[in-house]
Amino acid sequence: MALIKSISGIRGTIGGKSGEGLSPIDVVKFTSAYGAWILEKTGNPRVVVGRDARISGEMVSKLVTATLQGLGIHVIDLGLSTTPTVEFAVPLEKAGGGIILTASHNPIQWNALKLLNDKGEFISDLDGQEVLEKAEKEDFEFATVKNLGSYTTKDNYIDLHIEHVLGLDLVDKEAIAAADFSVVIDCVNSTGGLALPKLLEALGVTKVEKMYCEPDGHFPHNPEPLPENLRDISSKLKNGKFDLGIVVDPDVDRLAFLTEDGSPFGEEYTLVAVADYVLAHSPGNTVSNLSSTRALRDVTEKHKGQYNAAAVGEVNVVNKMKETNAVIGGEGNGGVIYPASHYGRDALVGIGLFLSHLAKFGKTTSRLRASYPNYYISKNKIELTADIDVDAILDQISRKYSKQPINTIDGVKIEFEKEWVHLRKSNTEPIIRIYSESESKATADHLSNKLILDIKEVISAGK
Repeated sequence: MALIKSISGIRGTIGGKSGEGLSPIDVVKFTSAYGAWILEKTGNPRVVVGRDARISGEMVSKLVTATLQGLGIHVIDLGLSTTPTVEFAVPLEKAGGGIILTASHNPIQWNALKLLNDKGEFISDLDGQEVLEKAEKEDFEFATVKNLGSYTTKDNYIDLHIEHVLGLDLVDKEAIAAADFSVVIDCVNSTGGLALPKLLEALGVTKVEKMYCEPDGHFPHNPEPLPENLRDISSKLKNGKFDLGIVVDPDVDRLAFLTEDGSPFGEEYTLVAVADYVLAHSPGNTVSNLSSTRALRDVTEKHKGQYNAAAVGEVNVVNKMKETNAVIGGEGNGGVIYPASHYGRDALVGIGLFLSHLAKFGKTTSRLRASYPNYYISKNKIELTADIDVDAILDQISRKYSKQPINTIDGVKIEFEKEWVHLRKSNTEPIIRIYSESESKATADHLSNKLILDIKEVISAGK
């Protein structure tokens, strides 16, 4: 069993004892803390709630909505929804905040409470810490019987969200319809199965084959949209009947594509392709996190913009985007953040922009992928004993490579000519994650292995 308390929310496995998993008691405690914080912070007793389709969702939702009512908060329940749809709904409902019940790409036994502010954006580090402190101290008070909150359901927000996507200036419905794309989609039996078919139909895509679009929460494969988990849709594409494949995670904030021959477009390159299209029409700056591909920087500089890196985490990327007035940004895990829409990763917006780009490009999906710089990312980790000072290790590695450009806003990122390596400590385990990127897989792997050896030397020298 696992329960992970972080500034962005609470996630854990369903079942087990209180404090050891995401038990009903934990759901009530952390919802109470968040609700009390919303009332203090905003004075606005309205909260939007939505969930993905995982099996535990209905149970967790009932606990959350009843707890909020018990605090005197009026609940607007979107039911089965997507993370970006809930984000979109919060300001439209003039709510004080929102809670999304989803463990994103985590397996079926997980669920989580993702916490939003009154702008429909993830709460800040400081705000998250305040919520966690309230939960720890049980610093909340419930409403009297005559002051309980109301409960309202609204099931039209996915439709409103799709209308919003079609209304974006750079989403070209006519070009997409004229391209007459043939598409296969994999929605991992979650709420993408409700949203993607409707979106594609609205965009004029009439040839859509649906895979795993029944929102029953029974994931047919590991729900993280990585190539090793997408063998079924890849096999279908190899038949040569489709122009591309589209894959989303359970809460529809991560987006991945496959080319017409079943090859991965590359989750890292979702943002690269969308940014290329946006920058061609709206010149400006871009942001991604430190562990994302260098290709975004290359594309940004091609369009005479400035690229900036943020610490890992959506809230950090959003803050850097606001700071630098970025016109597009996101994360290399397939997360597209388009400020002209809203400050949140949104696969529906990403699909609208990508298909517009592909339609105007006028060639195959594989040719579009080939038009971008080709980098390879190697992802590794080194497990340490609990008594090792990870911060001290990272500091010594930073000193060792001090002649190279170094970024220390989130671990240590070392830049080389056309390569980089990023070392980050885990927040929950004695682990250093080591990501490296180069123009060849062998070089990226070599760079990671070199840093692993450096870390081991530092540890040996300290014994």
